[in-house]
This record gives sequence, structure tokens and C-alpha cells, in this order.
Amino acid sequence: MTMNDANTMRAISQDVLGGPEVLREIRMERPEPRPNEVLVRVRAAGVNPTDWKHRATGGFLGAPPFVLGWDVSGEVTAVGTGVAAFRPGDEVFGMLPYPFGHGSHAEYVTAPARALTHKPASVDHTQAGALPLVSLTAWQALTEHADVRPGQRVLIHAAAGGVGHVAVQIAKARGAYVIGTASAGKHDFLREVGVDEPVDYRTTDVTEAVRDVDVVLDTLGGDTSVRSLRVLRPGGVLVSILPAGSAELYTEAERRGVRAVRMLVDADRAGMRAVAELAESGKLRATIAGAFALSDAAKAHELGDTGRTTGKLVLLVD
Repeated sequence: MTMNDANTMRAISQDVLGGPEVLREIRMERPEPRPNEVLVRVRAAGVNPTDWKHRATGGFLGAPPFVLGWDVSGEVTAVGTGVAAFRPGDEVFGMLPYPFGHGSHAEYVTAPARALTHKPASVDHTQAGALPLVSLTAWQALTEHADVRPGQRVLIHAAAGGVGHVAVQIAKARGAYVIGTASAGKHDFLREVGVDEPVDYRTTDVTEAVRDVDVVLDTLGGDTSVRSLRVLRPGGVLVSILPAGSAELYTEAERRGVRAVRMLVDADRAGMRAVAELAESGKLRATIAGAFALSDAAKAHELGDTGRTTGKLVLLVD
């Protein structure tokens, strides 16, 4: 395999677990689409907390080497047998199946056709690359698990974060009244994305100050999950996007007459179509905290590791 081999591509990989410095650009064989798959020329790919957590711990993926990345926006360059929804040249975006469909931090990636949808022409690749994982997470949490309806009160933890700021917009699009937590310096941003009632978690015990909530979206896990049950009205629901934790969450929810759900985001064309419609209508937009060349993936991870970003990080692939 030579550096100029037309059958190879650039990708960001790692041989060991660790900090951002373990990431390196390599050349590897370009994949071929199998039946019901498409090959996508990546133009933009989001970088999410799950990326830097897997880089550091292996997570669901175990030991490296591996290529991270679940968000993708780009062009279809080839289709596998049986693919009817797309053809070469189509602009698409979506989330690769989580967690074992990773690999979008590269020039090309294969994806199940049903994980993708057509990218609206009015949405550029940077936006489209930033939206899928966080938007599907929020959409599935708020619509499938919580069934948010007009007039309901929704509490979103870490509302300035990647999932949080997108969840605010989805909840508002569903007609909800949104309470969002963030440090005071981010409250203007919260109002910009649609939060009705910002709460400074550093100076306020949210679980004491907020009451009569219909839905809590927990993006933090740990003690926050159990404590947040007390803000719910009878019959309310807490959805945590942290899939593992103590069984106390369920026993305490039952004791309080509320419901608790832990979830993992799942690839979903119907959900992606809903996301595309919201984005095209102007009701959903990702705030870009930083955009980096593929070769600068380590810099994106360094910024992500700070835990202080507002919005999304994106890799741009020339």
C-alpha cells in the first residue's frame, strides 16, 4: 500500500488509549459498501464527548486501534447492492450505528443506508456534520421516551452543551416551557437558543429551586439523576442519556410515582428526517464551538477535554 494508492484514505487513528496526543493521521484502505450500505466521502464529522471518552478508556470499543467518529455529512460515492434511497452524488448526513458503526473521522466511511437521510440544501456540511448524534439523542429522549407535548415544563441539564442546546430547540419546537441549567456566563446563550428560565447550577440547588416539571433530560448522570427526580410532578419522567448507573434511580422513581429511563442513542432514519426538517425550517441549528481540519483532530479533543465548550466541535475533511 503506497501513500498515493487510490484505494487508500486518510483517517485519524490511535494505537493506545490516552490523551489527545495518542491520535495520529494514518493511511488505511478505503472501505467498500456491502449490501444495503453506501460509501460516503466525508466533508464534516462532529466530535462528541463519546469520542474523547472512547479515546481515553476504550469504552464500548475495547482496545485500539480504531477510527472514531459517529457523525457524518458528505456525498455518496458508491452504493451497495439493494440500496434504493440514494445514488452517487447525493448529499447525505446521519449518525453511524452507535456504538459499533464508528469511523467517520476519515476521508471515507461506509454506513447502512437507513442510518442516513438527504442533507437539506440550505444546511451546509459543517452544520450537518455537527447535528446527528446530539440531535438524535435529544429527539429520541424527548419524543420517543418522554413524549413532550405543548405547554409541558421541561428541565434540561447542561443546556449549553452539545446535546443540551439542541434539546432546548427540539423541546421548544414541541411547544414546551424550557428550564435550562448552566453557569451564569452562559445564560445569554441559553436565552438565544430558547431557554425560558435559565438556572445557575453553581449558585442554586436546582433540585430545590425547580418544581412541577413534566420532563427532565439528564445529561450528567450520577447523583444528578436521582436528585432530579424530586423536581418532577407525579407521573413525570426523567430520561438519562447515561445508560449505566445505580438501580436506586428506578427504585426512587417508583417510590415517588414518576418514571425513569436510561437510554443510548440509536441510528434512525425517521429521526434523522425529523432533524432535517427542523434544521431546514430554521428551528434547529448547532452552535459551532470550533471547526478543525481532520489533521488537527487532537486539537479538537484537547478543547473537548476541557468540558467547557458551548455547542459542538466539528472536523472538516478537505
